[in-house]
Amino acid sequence: MAIGVFDSGVGGLTVLRALRRELPGRDFIYLGDTARLPYGTKSAASVVRYAEQAADALVARGLSCLVIACNTASAVALDALRRRYAPLPVVGVIEPGAAAAVAASRSGRIAVIATEGTVNAGAYDAAIRRLRPGARVLSAACALFVALAEEGWTEGEIVELTIRRYLEPLLQAAAPPDVLLLGCTHFPVLAAAIRQAMGQVMGEAMDQGLAIVDSAATTASVVRSELRDATGPAGSRGSVRLLATDGVARFARVGGRFLGEAIAADAVELVDLGR
Repeated sequence: MAIGVFDSGVGGLTVLRALRRELPGRDFIYLGDTARLPYGTKSAASVVRYAEQAADALVARGLSCLVIACNTASAVALDALRRRYAPLPVVGVIEPGAAAAVAASRSGRIAVIATEGTVNAGAYDAAIRRLRPGARVLSAACALFVALAEEGWTEGEIVELTIRRYLEPLLQAAAPPDVLLLGCTHFPVLAAAIRQAMGQVMGEAMDQGLAIVDSAATTASVVRSELRDATGPAGSRGSVRLLATDGVARFARVGGRFLGEAIAADAVELVDLGR
């Protein structure tokens, strides 16, 4: 059976990319709910409903594991989905991301950038403090980062100014963080630009070591541990099935940046999840 992965759009393809590296012999089904993105600005009730509909569509195809490759859905819908599909393993990206941030931090001062929905849910704050009770967590909602990533705007003056506008309040705090956690699956596409902007803001402090972490690789490791036959048949390369709820041509065009390889529009299946 396949591993199911869903997100509100194409950002979760960064998680799929990490999963394929970790589990090359496994089959995957990815669903991007592009008709209703972004989840980050929706109410918690709407996100739970959308997540259940997306997960139902994947589970109906037969899964060995379900991965919520969306920080907002992980923040507000993980418990509901675990109850709904038990005993199927359901893995979100919040807990693995928090673990990666805590492991990378020397000082316990961690900055989290994410969508409004993820920040408002406070899921990263709670997960980080469960692992390191004395941690100081600074959070910022960076809504425009999603648009920049999807447009492929990863460098230039507009990108630099936008990043600095969001990050300067975090990085210029009296006790600045030593870890920046990318709490949205879109944000790794901007990692190089974020690091450059951080260097301009922090100067010599940046040279002392400020780590940028995201949850994709850690999530892939968690999924591997959940599965008995983790890698699949020796020497094989698993299949990938791509589903979207709207705009398959755009999904293919934009999604290739996140998956790290070209996607043909006719390789994306259009599905209807209802209202």
